[in-house]
Amino acid sequence: MKKATLFLLLLFIILKPARADEGMWLVHLLGEQVYNDMVKRGLKLTKEQLYSLNKASLKDAIIIFGGGCTGEIVSKEGLIFTNHHCGYDAIASASSMERNYLQNGFYAKTRQEEIPAAGMTVQFLVRIDDVTKQVEEAVAGLAGAERAGKLPSVFSEVAKKATEGSGYEGRVSSLFKGNQFLLFVYERYRDIRLVGNPAESIGKFGGDTDNWEWPRHTGDFSIFRVYANKDNKPADYSVDNVPLKPRYYLPVSTKGFKDGDYAMIYGYPGSTNRYETSYGVKLATDVSNNAIVRLRDARLKLMMEQMEKDPAVRLKLASDYAGIANYWKFFDGEAKQLLKYDVYGQKKKEEEKFLGWAKGKKDYETLFDQYGAAYADWSPYTKARVYYLEGIMGSPLAALASRMIPLEAALLKADPSREPGTSPAKADIDKLTASLASARTEFLTGEDLASDRNIMATTAMMYYKDIDPSQQPKDFYQNLKTTYGDPGTLTAYDKMATYVFDNTMLLKDDKWNAFIAKPDLTTLQADPAFAYVSAFVKNYNAVVDKHYRDFVASNNELGRMYLKGVMEMNPKKIMYPDATFTMRVSFGNVKSYVPRDAVKYDYVCTLTGVIQKYKPGNYEFDLPANLIQAYQQKNFGAYKDAATNDIVVNFITTNDITGGNSGSPVLNANGELIGLAFDGNYEALSHRIAFDKDLNRTICVDVRYVLWCIDVLGGAKNIISELTIK
Repeated sequence: MKKATLFLLLLFIILKPARADEGMWLVHLLGEQVYNDMVKRGLKLTKEQLYSLNKASLKDAIIIFGGGCTGEIVSKEGLIFTNHHCGYDAIASASSMERNYLQNGFYAKTRQEEIPAAGMTVQFLVRIDDVTKQVEEAVAGLAGAERAGKLPSVFSEVAKKATEGSGYEGRVSSLFKGNQFLLFVYERYRDIRLVGNPAESIGKFGGDTDNWEWPRHTGDFSIFRVYANKDNKPADYSVDNVPLKPRYYLPVSTKGFKDGDYAMIYGYPGSTNRYETSYGVKLATDVSNNAIVRLRDARLKLMMEQMEKDPAVRLKLASDYAGIANYWKFFDGEAKQLLKYDVYGQKKKEEEKFLGWAKGKKDYETLFDQYGAAYADWSPYTKARVYYLEGIMGSPLAALASRMIPLEAALLKADPSREPGTSPAKADIDKLTASLASARTEFLTGEDLASDRNIMATTAMMYYKDIDPSQQPKDFYQNLKTTYGDPGTLTAYDKMATYVFDNTMLLKDDKWNAFIAKPDLTTLQADPAFAYVSAFVKNYNAVVDKHYRDFVASNNELGRMYLKGVMEMNPKKIMYPDATFTMRVSFGNVKSYVPRDAVKYDYVCTLTGVIQKYKPGNYEFDLPANLIQAYQQKNFGAYKDAATNDIVVNFITTNDITGGNSGSPVLNANGELIGLAFDGNYEALSHRIAFDKDLNRTICVDVRYVLWCIDVLGGAKNIISELTIK
């Protein structure tokens, strides 16, 4: 098929409406069919109000918040709403035992009280360009590993050429598994400040127990502000900076909604793999998901043991614990739902149709034979890779020690006969030691020695017990047996980990400072933390990594050809590009659902339900005293829902979202903010690979609950007065 024809086909496919509420649509390519479907569902806005290059539009209020969330601008003074869990690390970093904003909540009553969020950035989308032609010309004639190897430099060159001298950043995104390429251009702001957050017992109410569950009662929101220089342009933090004047900001609706009302979500969904093969589904359900869950479960228990003993440790580990726990439950639920709804069987049926069509077509007829060979080679090593990444590198000390491996390589290359400062390797060594010193400083601020030591011991034992001996670092386990005893018992690993933590220079300032001042190979290789992690890294590189790199190259190329074939086979097939952490819009409805026989879930949860779950002193279900008091006094202010005569806390919609959409605005038919998306439901956790048209729900915090917490509980009427409330 000619490239021009393929491009037109891709464009046609993008413009087709999705089945049910499935689809994360590129906002600049909605077309008449998708847009008309949105209007039929209730949308009251024009296409230009949704996305415009020349005029202010909804897209100008939607930001990438930090490195993996979405946020929205809600005032003419650059105020941001996002999720509590998106701002969690910044809130924890701003907190101390004396001023525990994470635990007690925080609302700035003046601009001077707003707290700089060091390292936090937000990005605004400037424009989207189709660069398929440029990319394809640059990789013409290449396939497989060669094509994959060249694409990053091509992407970089395309982005550089398009943004040079503008102050903007560009990132090329590969869509439809490498059959189309779009350049997304962003403007990044670097002065972001914390304005407010609820107490953790509100923002994380329900904890891990309620995570991914409906009914839900979590006040998952936080508030920040973007600052700019006097010219409204990005700048590093300065007391002279002023609040950003945005191109557009979202009005806020307190009118409420009913079951069936239109709902639209803008944001940056991170990653889906809706065009995965049956081979990939089977590997996930049989091997990788279970391994991830088992290792994360072990790490979480060991962290919680220490967190329960000491409030200071709880604060220190809170952010890391939340991140690990979130996807522990996700991978567990994903595997169960993939099996429950026989996604493997569904994929097999699709592939059988494809194979029938592909007979006699040389580009496609052997694709699944090649898939089979690629998975046959890689599958035996999958578990070892998971145990290496989630287990061995799950120890923060081991992860830090692994960063010294490039230093070892530089020291091996150093020429001791050269004068100091003249060796080419000297500059490399100085750069590496500076980076290591910075990483160590950051590590020490968040390190809990007791839980980390136990994680190192436990994961090393799990690797020994669960991974094929041929894929293990044999010398390490033999030395462990000789020095500490039976490698089948935790006692030996406890002794090993104790020795590592007691003797590594990474935990001793005097030894570390001496080494950094004059790094030498002998000292580095003798360090027990380095020796520990080095044994696993070098074993991984020698035994596993080549199989993984070969598999990725093959799988990417096969995926590109398979999807190209699918589109040729049925050009009218309703498709949309996988999520790639690029701006998308999804549309659906506020909607109740029936998860199983004789059970129906309402579309809203209320403050009454929060009180019913309340458990005094419980880590997951405690509540601030002022919330209980306000509820008892029915002090609902202007935020009471007319239908329930209560405060609506959370609600659900049928929108299609995934990780990265956290903090996304949920908008009504007029483009007004009615809530913030923050989670999915357990019954549809297969959504990364397969969308369930009946059970998929997005869990959202009602903006009226957000405003009630800010106003009634936080007393921050200054924040409320900034908003445009409809």
